[in-house]
Order: sequence, then C-alpha cells, then structure tokens
Amino acid sequence: MLSLATPLVLFALPLPLLARRLLARRGGEAAALRVPASLVGLGDGATPTVASGGAGRLAVAWLAWIALVVAAAGPQSVLPDALQPMSGREIMLALDFSGSMEAKDFVLDGTPVRRIDAVKAVASEFLQRRAGDRVGLVAFAEEAQLAAVPTFDLAAVAEILGEIEIGALGRSTAIGDGLGLSLKRLKDSTSPSRVVVLLSDGTNTAGAVGAEAAAKLAETMGVRVHTIALGSDTTLEGELQGASIRVDEAALSDIAEASGGSAFQVTSTDDLRQVTAAIDALEPIAFPAAPVVAVRELWPWPAVAALLLCLAGFALGDGGARLVPARLAALAARLRPARTRSGTPRGDGSPPPPGSPSRSNSPPRPGSSVPPAASPSTRRAA
Repeated sequence: MLSLATPLVLFALPLPLLARRLLARRGGEAAALRVPASLVGLGDGATPTVASGGAGRLAVAWLAWIALVVAAAGPQSVLPDALQPMSGREIMLALDFSGSMEAKDFVLDGTPVRRIDAVKAVASEFLQRRAGDRVGLVAFAEEAQLAAVPTFDLAAVAEILGEIEIGALGRSTAIGDGLGLSLKRLKDSTSPSRVVVLLSDGTNTAGAVGAEAAAKLAETMGVRVHTIALGSDTTLEGELQGASIRVDEAALSDIAEASGGSAFQVTSTDDLRQVTAAIDALEPIAFPAAPVVAVRELWPWPAVAALLLCLAGFALGDGGARLVPARLAALAARLRPARTRSGTPRGDGSPPPPGSPSRSNSPPRPGSSVPPAASPSTRRAA
C-alpha cells in the first residue's frame, strides 16, 4: 500500500502559479527581458524573434516541479507483515564450551563429530522452533560470558552460537558461573515465564559460584532450570588436553530438581533432538503481539526524475524565451565604432583616447616660423 509521510507538502504544487501572479508585472512586454542585439548574435538587418520551444520547456519545468514536490512529500510503500508470534517465555541457553566438548563421540548425519558440533547443530534447530520466545545465550568454560542478550532475533543468536569456538573462554568447566550469569540476565525480566536450559558434559571444576548456590538462587527467583547432561557419568578413556571427559549427572539433576525443572541425559545426537523436542512441549503464555509494519521509502525515484527533467529542460534551449524589441537594433547600431571629426576613422577603428594630441598640436610644417622656446637663463632674468 502506497502512502505519503508528509502529505501536506502537496499544497506547494500551485506555488509557481501564485508566485507568477503576485510578482509578474502587468502588460505584454513588461515581464520580458530585453537584451541588446549583440548579446544574442543579431547582426544588422536581423529580425528579432521570440525563442522557439517555450511551451515544451514550460511543460518540462512543471513536470520537474511536480516530481520534486512529490519527493518532498515522502512517498513510501507500507508492506503488510504478519504479526510476530509471541509468548510470555524468556529462555537463556547456557552451553558448555570447555575442552571436554572436543570429544569426538557423537554422530551427525552418519559422520563422527565433536560434541560441540552436535550441540551447535541441534541448538540451531531448537532456535528455529522457538519463534515467539526471547532467547539469549551464555557460553561458559573456565569463565562465563554473555554471548547474546534475550532477543526475538533468533537467527542472530544462532549465528553467534556458530561463531563461538572452544578455548576462547578456557578449558575448565564453571557450571555455577554459567548458570549464575544466566539468572542475572533474567533477574529484571518482566516475563511471566523464565527458563534456563543448561547443557554441560563435565563437572563444576572452576568459577566463583558453586552449582548448588546457583540452584538455590534459581529457586528463589522462580526460574525453572532444565539441565542436559551430555555423555556418560563414567570417565571415558583418555583426557583432552587436561580436561577430564566425565559428566556429573547427579549435580545437574539436583539443579533441575531444586528449581522445578527437568533433567535429561543424552549420549547421542538423536537423544539430544528428543530432549529439545521435550522442552518444546512447554506451554506458552500468549499475549497480544504488537503489529510490525515494514516501510520502504520511495522518495529517491521522484527526486531522480526531477533532476533528469531539469537537465532535459536546459538541453531543450538556451534557458528561456527572450524578446528583443526592434528599437534595440538601432541602439546596437549606434554603439558601433565612432568616427573622428574629420570623418576618417582611426587606424584601429576606435575614437581617439582622451588626452591625445589634437590637430592644433601637430608638428609645424616646413618653412613656418615658430618662436624659439625660452632658455632657462632668460626665464630667470624675466
């Protein structure tokens, strides 16, 4: 649907007519510009005429003015957009990026992958199904970091999730710090339903906040924490750069139980998908959504059209009709080079300059008597 941002600007369309009526002089030739014939290239005997094409230039000028006023009115296209589905839920994803997440014991599309790669793939699918929720992201390892504040832009959260790599936050596991930072982001939230999804594959071995203290804080705030224990609760063979690949399922279950959430354990990518589907079953608390209006500005088009029309108007002629009265032709003739008093023109065709010697000051003819000039001594004696 087309609309104008400032439709009152259209009242400026008749301004040129109003200006012409108020400023133009009365009479036929009074409003014309009179110029000497020499300025328009008219020679002797040339007949002054009115420049042709005036009507065409006038039409182009009007079109340019109309396009300029329309551009100033701000035409825009209002695109109807479906209302964004919204729920009353705010979710924080707290994901483990410790060194143990590099264990390559998960399978994704038939190919062995690291745990973190499987988590990223399934978490991205989870985000695609959470339309209407505000979702944030906390990444933790040896320390916790807020990667994305709660937002409806789930595509941006998924993009940020894909860019986080293991090792950027250390290689140990600070479950308490990750959960504590997630609860801090939900503390001032007015959402009636606040949820934390905590995923880890290890034991709380670092950080300033204990997992038990964070669980009690969640209970006090009324935030449900769903925990996902990734892997087995027994020590696997080997270690990855000093990080023990053992998950403390009991500690994660205690966190979920204390906060009124659910605890899950997954050992494969399929299990992880089933857990996210179970979390999807949470009942949303719907409330009216604010309408979203997409506006596309269209003013550059008439603005460019006005510019092109102005250029076309200049190309059609010399800028306007000029009326040269016939009586100016005689005035132009009188302005031609003047003759001397004797009737002979000067060598260069111009009248003698002021102060030049006249005929009376010319040198004496041969044989004529000229009184000698007085010497300096004679002048002193006198």
